[in-house]
Amino acid sequence: MTGSLFGDDADFDGAGLAGAGSGAADPGGLPVAGVGGPGVEFVPAHAGAPLAARMRPRTLDEVVGQEHLLGPGTPLRRLVEGAGAASVILYGPPGTGKTTIASLLSGATGRRFEALSALSSGVKEVRGVIELARRRLAGTGEQTVLFIDEVHRFSKSQQDALLAAVENRVVLLVAATTENPSFSVVSPLLSRSLVLALEPLEPEQIGHLVDRALSDERGYGGSFAISGDAREHIVRLSGGDARRALTALEAAADLTGGAGQSQITLQRVEASIDTAAFRYDRDGDQHYGVISAFIKSIRGSDVDASLHYLARMITAGEDPRFIARRLVVHASEDVGMADPTALSVATAAAQAVQLIGMPEARLALAQATIHLATAPKSPGVVAAIGAAMADVAAGKAGAVPPPLRDGHYPGAKLIGSAQGYVYPHDQPGGVVPQQYPPDELVGTDYYHPTDHGFEREIRPRVARLRSIIRRR
Repeated sequence: MTGSLFGDDADFDGAGLAGAGSGAADPGGLPVAGVGGPGVEFVPAHAGAPLAARMRPRTLDEVVGQEHLLGPGTPLRRLVEGAGAASVILYGPPGTGKTTIASLLSGATGRRFEALSALSSGVKEVRGVIELARRRLAGTGEQTVLFIDEVHRFSKSQQDALLAAVENRVVLLVAATTENPSFSVVSPLLSRSLVLALEPLEPEQIGHLVDRALSDERGYGGSFAISGDAREHIVRLSGGDARRALTALEAAADLTGGAGQSQITLQRVEASIDTAAFRYDRDGDQHYGVISAFIKSIRGSDVDASLHYLARMITAGEDPRFIARRLVVHASEDVGMADPTALSVATAAAQAVQLIGMPEARLALAQATIHLATAPKSPGVVAAIGAAMADVAAGKAGAVPPPLRDGHYPGAKLIGSAQGYVYPHDQPGGVVPQQYPPDELVGTDYYHPTDHGFEREIRPRVARLRSIIRRR
């Protein structure tokens, strides 16, 4: 069941959407071509609907998380309450409340709500909704809120079709996307909208949703209880995604009820989602122990052990940004100049985590882990900066040689600053005999290339450069 529960991009927010079905009409009762086919509308969840759909918040007070966007007086809260006038793009990972907020907008006073899915709507449908909104505004003064789910899937031409209506406030656009809008939404539309970033829910917030689903009549109405370790396991595996947590809870409750029991245990959660629990305290010894083993395995060039510890952290719901930061540090600390591309790969993996999030970002983390584990190793970078900083701490920070001092101010020449400096690019080979360090550090070597990887190639070059610069 793992794939069905956790392996796709479906959003908890998307639960409870249904096809709009019939065509639409303008305020005068005339049908508008192109409207009403591949749209979506929000409908109350029936008793047999998925738990995530039944538990969708009905009011702002039921929304968990996103306090930075829904606090008193914020543009989004004003919009939900029917007072705001700004188009917004809701950007965040699945299960953080994008479509839930849109569903609350559908009940905002004084506005008509229209919804389209970028998965099934084209330019024709967009223009049809805009024309309907234009007639409605002119005929009754009623404003239209247009919600577009998965807006990043719209082509440039589809997004361009929205511009004039958004700019002239024929519609108030509310768009939802799981991808960075800076890369997936056209610039003119971005400039006309507020971009609001939703954050993954905190573990306590996910736990609150689980508890609510167990007690609320829309959920299980108290017919099930859950053990502490089972609840913790669901929270951990959710990764801040409310839909995942509620889907996992529903699967475990179905299994428990099918066995004639009322206590949801860790064993039943494991059995229902096909993911075993193991001890991993994100604030305790397992957190530090596993990341330590991860780094030491990379340092020791054991790619298989490195992947094992990476998989343990990902499965346990470790913050992928934490893993990415450690990879970036390790790229310089233990690989360094033996493979100068290692830092670029690790940094790119960290950027991928920020751009696309989990679960897809696990591939970038795995690629960086494999690259670093199989790369030649050198402690040269750590040793070099450590030795240099030790000398500075010991007081070896003499005066900058006069030729190297700044000469871009009146009077610099009078005190000898920048006088006698030889510009390397004007000389054959681009390297000239010239004193760069303070007097007391002349001849000091901080960087000692090893014979590993790329350092084997730059080792003789470093020696040759030092010989020329120091006139040896």
